Amino acid sequence: MENFIWETHGIHTGTGSDHVKHGIDDIENVVRKAIEKGHPSVTFIIHTPRLTGFRYQGEKNTDIKFIRGDNAYFNYSKNISALKKKYINKIDIRHGIELEWQGSKIGLDWNRSKILQAQGIDFIIGSIHFSKEKIAYDGSAEETQLLVEKRGGLNNYWLGYLDEMIEMIDATWDTIQVVGHIDLLKLYVDLPECFEDLENSNDPLARKMRLLLEKISEYNLALDVNLAGIKKECGIYPHINILKRAKSLGIPVTLGTDTHHIDHLGKLYKEGIDYLLEAGYTNYLSFNNFIPEKRPLIRTQEKDQMYRVINKAIELLNKRSNTHRHRIPNYSFGGNFSSLCSEFPYSVKGGTFDCVTVRKDDRSLTISPSHPAINTEKKLGIYSSHQDKPGVLTILMNTLASEGINIETAELNSDGIGTAEAFLTFTGDINEVKEALEFTMGTGQGAFYTLELREMEGLTEKSSDSLYLLEIDGVEIHTPVTEHMIITSHKNSSGVLLILLSALSALGVNIETLQLGERGNRGYSVIGIQGDYDTVEHILPKLGPHFKEVSHITLNY
Repeated sequence: MENFIWETHGIHTGTGSDHVKHGIDDIENVVRKAIEKGHPSVTFIIHTPRLTGFRYQGEKNTDIKFIRGDNAYFNYSKNISALKKKYINKIDIRHGIELEWQGSKIGLDWNRSKILQAQGIDFIIGSIHFSKEKIAYDGSAEETQLLVEKRGGLNNYWLGYLDEMIEMIDATWDTIQVVGHIDLLKLYVDLPECFEDLENSNDPLARKMRLLLEKISEYNLALDVNLAGIKKECGIYPHINILKRAKSLGIPVTLGTDTHHIDHLGKLYKEGIDYLLEAGYTNYLSFNNFIPEKRPLIRTQEKDQMYRVINKAIELLNKRSNTHRHRIPNYSFGGNFSSLCSEFPYSVKGGTFDCVTVRKDDRSLTISPSHPAINTEKKLGIYSSHQDKPGVLTILMNTLASEGINIETAELNSDGIGTAEAFLTFTGDINEVKEALEFTMGTGQGAFYTLELREMEGLTEKSSDSLYLLEIDGVEIHTPVTEHMIITSHKNSSGVLLILLSALSALGVNIETLQLGERGNRGYSVIGIQGDYDTVEHILPKLGPHFKEVSHITLNY
């Protein structure tokens, strides 16, 4: 699968029993064919139903007023969900919607309602197919000529379209992830000559196109590189000069065939890769549950592994609370990963240890495929060997908090067969700590095997194939990345973290890993847990004002 691409604007699903067909109704056949071809993934997309006034001439000719695809759209996510379950171990199925822009009045409210109906989707592409005059841009040469005449010529025709694109982006930038086929008009009319020198031209159309691209860049959106133009003999969307301008602005891209027939599955992949390489790109995006994923255009086994680490870092950053899920981060690369700096615009090198740092707004984190070097400096702390079951560590934390002992850092390892060990550093009177440990041993009902003050370097990490989280927001934290995690930022005082640990133990949630860090009056924790997601999710909003961040995260392993 050297030339396979993870599509975004992929295979259009059909419109069921509607009078004018669009796309493929039997999507299970598509899944089966993709599996036969050995594809690791297949991506479906559906147009959002339009207001009745926005109809192609062919639809008007039926003399039936209808909302195309309404019934099929209602069942879209349900049908995809069933296929995901049926073929879970055979192929990765992605699906999204193509949001039909219909203006910023009733059309915008209409589209918001359609987004709410599309549960479980992976991405939203914002596209324009209809003008504000309700005439289709991609319907027919006749419809195009009618609109050109209404607008008083080709220049105004293009200017009106670009203005509508800018209006759409301004209105939906926090909803969409991708801007669809931005030079769609070249399907039936020539591309403006000024686009041949897009960098330097003072023509109003060139200036407007540059503004549109700058908006896409500023809003952190991706650009749809759409291969359907090959079949339509107007060239890939967008034109290479537009694409090169996008590259200079650091705009990421997605790839897709925008196909409407099963026979076109997997076609044109190589052409799409070559086109992006010609424009200077080295990678592109796909989306999973609105979270961007980086994909290399030229694949090697080593590069695939590096991109896996990058994508896990992006996923972890985006799943932290108060973070826009479609945010595409900035990067720093350390060690062998620094070879990727040339593939990621504006990225920087960061040290000799193999790691990836992702940053967006006030959030950052660093992960690595390698275990970090152990700090050989010994420190005094509390060592515990105890039963690995819910609530045991909470007993210790509860007693320490009652003595006013604040835990500064914590390490926790589970051996997976019933025993866990912890090493906690603290601030507080040593005699009070000793008294707390004696009290814990006396009331722990045999849950603790060893509980004592020790001077040691820290715990020896159990062997693990996991990635490692090295820092959060600049605070050093070394812990394996697990499938089910909680990340907190909280007031750094005794008893605050106990609120969370007590809630988890009450829910029967077991703690597998625990790491604490601090900076000033702010504490951080990363907790790997075993427990039902919905049960945990229900209790986290009730922890109180001492918690600035409580991110509940399940990762796609």
